[in-house]
Amino acid sequence: MMITKVMERDVLAECRRMLGLSNKQESLVDDTLLAALLRRSAGIHCPCSRTTLRTSLLESLQYLYPDEMSLIEHIDAIIEGLIVGGDLLELNDVTTDDPEVKGTWVFAAPPSFVVRPSGSIFLLGIVPDQDTFLPESLTSRISYEGLVRVIAPDPTENLPAKLREQGLQRLSENAWLKPPKTERPQDLLNRFKNQLAKQPSSGAVDDLKILDPVQPVNFYRRRWTTVRSQSGTFIAKRPQEFGSPIWCFVELEAGTVVRLLDLPLQKSRWRGCDQAWHLQMAIDYCRQRPQHYGHRHDGDGVRLDFFSPLPKWSQRRLMIIGHRVHREQSLMSYYLPTTEAATEERFLQERLWLSRAEHAD
Repeated sequence: MMITKVMERDVLAECRRMLGLSNKQESLVDDTLLAALLRRSAGIHCPCSRTTLRTSLLESLQYLYPDEMSLIEHIDAIIEGLIVGGDLLELNDVTTDDPEVKGTWVFAAPPSFVVRPSGSIFLLGIVPDQDTFLPESLTSRISYEGLVRVIAPDPTENLPAKLREQGLQRLSENAWLKPPKTERPQDLLNRFKNQLAKQPSSGAVDDLKILDPVQPVNFYRRRWTTVRSQSGTFIAKRPQEFGSPIWCFVELEAGTVVRLLDLPLQKSRWRGCDQAWHLQMAIDYCRQRPQHYGHRHDGDGVRLDFFSPLPKWSQRRLMIIGHRVHREQSLMSYYLPTTEAATEERFLQERLWLSRAEHAD
């Protein structure tokens, strides 16, 4: 019997082949592979915590990825992307009467689709113990755009009808992309300040981190700092014994927490982070230091670079109109068709109060 040594690249290439992914890219471990593996893992483990999904993938890729710490960050970013895209749902998106379910768990979304303005189909959802929920005749037509799965229609077919015949639910674009109501930044900030003022006095909060509006808006991670002697209202995160830190809006006086408002607000359809990021955009705008984005022409389209996180509802617009691309000196980047770029930039400026960076083309 002959023993053959199998190289890491061979294992990854075979993995990609079995998942229906291309092997032509420079790196075999890219966003598309990690997204496909996470969907597979979610079909086995969900409902579960984000940590469970991350751990399952780390174990699968052991010895196949040179830097475990960067892989952890990469996987966490992909999990967040699958939540934004709708493949994974958080507890506020589902209804369950299971008392064992924890508030930090994620769920596999049922198979569904959204029709893009171009007519192509944006696929969502996960099924247990399977890589796909479609027959081979449709699976072979799926193209992968980073974290997104898309099927282009044939001019002679009714593709939405075919997908409904396979049991997929059609989600209307308006419902899936529905943003919060239109508000001026000062009105949004005042609304949250009024909610905060109604809260009882807070006790000490250990290990509180605040998003410091004094720090440059294009260095998101650097803006997070410990509480020292600051006064005013801030977006913050407070630790909890189990699970991810809790997003909140706090009032500080000389470094002491006076009041605290946990996010999301009750009966909100948005996550705590989505409300916090949107509120921080209002804070920055009202301080006359609005967050900004980069703009540059890229082939037949436009590339938009972002330096702070975007709420889920705004990322979905960019996902369905364009697609996410490899970031360069930014937190995230999206590629949009030139015909759609002006409309989406206007949305960013009017609804998120972002400004185009001065150095952008």
